[in-house]
Amino acid sequence: MSELNLPLLVVIVILLLYILNSIKILKEYERAVVFRLGRVRHDASGPGVILVFRPIDQIVRVSLRQEAMEVPSQDIITRDNVTLKVNAVITMRVVDPVKAVIEVSNYVYQTSQFAQTTLRSVLGEVDLDELLAHRDRLNQRIQTIIDGHTAPFGLKVVSVEVKQVDMPENMLRAMAKQAEAERERRAKIIHAEGEFNAAAKLVDAAQLMATQPMTLQLRYLQTLTEIGVEKNTTIVFPLPLEMLTLFNKTVGAMNPVAAPAIAAPDDKGSAQ
Repeated sequence: MSELNLPLLVVIVILLLYILNSIKILKEYERAVVFRLGRVRHDASGPGVILVFRPIDQIVRVSLRQEAMEVPSQDIITRDNVTLKVNAVITMRVVDPVKAVIEVSNYVYQTSQFAQTTLRSVLGEVDLDELLAHRDRLNQRIQTIIDGHTAPFGLKVVSVEVKQVDMPENMLRAMAKQAEAERERRAKIIHAEGEFNAAAKLVDAAQLMATQPMTLQLRYLQTLTEIGVEKNTTIVFPLPLEMLTLFNKTVGAMNPVAAPAIAAPDDKGSAQ
């Protein structure tokens, strides 16, 4: 009796081990493409527990997480004949695991090749200034083109970013000179605008003084105050002719006989 039970026990143990080995656990971000006798059994399985009965079943695990891939540096000649080295970073994810497995042998390598050719063709159609100033628009254009190539095998290109642009030394020096000249131009424009505004204010002040003579006297007194700050300054006060006439009238009124008359200077500067 024990001799009959031993083979049966061995068979049971083998079956249990086979069933345990057939149990596969897929994480939340994983999907499994199961081939049964060479054909896809059904849509991608997972996540969770699935049964894979070897050798009639074969399983291919596919990750649905985003992946970042760096495009190697590419030699690019822009439309204005400037030689550059440009590399980029592509972010992509699988949206159809079955197509990603059966439509292409290696979707990462395929996407890398598409990215390299697209990067050279798109950036070769623009000038250097456009490449540096409108990088976002070029990134969007490259992403659209690559995504059109990868859509048939279930891959979605989320974004493309031009990472680094290496320029020759002579081009860097030329750009530095251009930036310096631009700064000097702006400085001269700002200085000229300041001079224009100052001249306009002086014209307004002159017009105001012409209509209000008292403002000229106030300005005269303010200038004397500013000059008088220095102790070693000699100030010569000009005597207006009106004050001489007023002085003569005042003295003549007080003593009409004895008061000497102070004559105002004539046009030639001599007094009578």
